[in-house]
Amino acid sequence: MSSGERAWRYIESARRALESLRKTFAHPSCEIDVSKLIDAAERYIRDAEYYYARGDYETALASASYAEGLIDSLKYLGLVEPRWPGRGELERRVLVGGTFEILHPGHIEFLRRASSLGKLYVVVARDSTVEKLKGRRPILDEDSRLKVVSSVRHVYEAFLGSERDIMDSVERVKPDIIFLGPDQAFDEEEIASRAEERLGYRPQVARMGGGKIGFSGGLKSVSDVVARICRERCRT
Repeated sequence: MSSGERAWRYIESARRALESLRKTFAHPSCEIDVSKLIDAAERYIRDAEYYYARGDYETALASASYAEGLIDSLKYLGLVEPRWPGRGELERRVLVGGTFEILHPGHIEFLRRASSLGKLYVVVARDSTVEKLKGRRPILDEDSRLKVVSSVRHVYEAFLGSERDIMDSVERVKPDIIFLGPDQAFDEEEIASRAEERLGYRPQVARMGGGKIGFSGGLKSVSDVVARICRERCRT
């Protein structure tokens, strides 16, 4: 296990144990006030997430360990047995979204890279959303696009997005990582902040580097594919 993976597991384990404690001590029947201890553990977890994002995995691991120690102190005081998640619960959830109008090798590479970060959930844009953004109906309807994306081996689960708010999908998956395509017009900081408001924690937001992935004959996008079809197959 790499140092980064180890640090992430400690952070995620402490985060989920802390969430379970919040629910326990927030119950109306609970007369014990451990809010200061929980707040201190929360600060250590935030420090760990900060250093993790900077690539300083040793400091991140140390900060997460301090949080873990505070959480475990409740057990030694005889107050509660913290619920530490099992290994299966710690598999990172990765969320991506897109139109996937005509699935091509660039899409496949995007999904492959995203899946290398954890269990991959894919939001497929609704027809109404595509029409609103692009001013036209998509080439394939939403059910067809969902069926195609769901068949890709890198994808754990694909589903149709919300017609109301993109954060609805974020709230549904509760991702650890939101992975953006190189040309998706989203601001990483804004997405992270909006997600934190809905989730109560701040997911990592990353963007695929290297620009669009080219494929056959220099094609890089659905627009390129459509233009070639029109140029080579359509008669005027």
